[in-house]
Amino acid sequence: MKINWQALGSTFGVSLLITVGVVAVFCLGISALSRRETAVADGTAARGAALALATLCFAACLAAVGYGLSLIALA
Repeated sequence: MKINWQALGSTFGVSLLITVGVVAVFCLGISALSRRETAVADGTAARGAALALATLCFAACLAAVGYGLSLIALA
């Protein structure tokens, strides 16, 4: 049995980058929701933008997870 170490390393690197990216986007969404809560409590006008950013972040996370599941299911 011969292991292609270059392909294994490449797969590990891409998986690590995608994982860190999805976690970072999810954290940004949580942060936006927190900012919205603060804006609602203070009565400022930034709550709509924060909700839009949170929705966009969570949609991106959902798309990444859905794409990963489709790769698994169709492989």
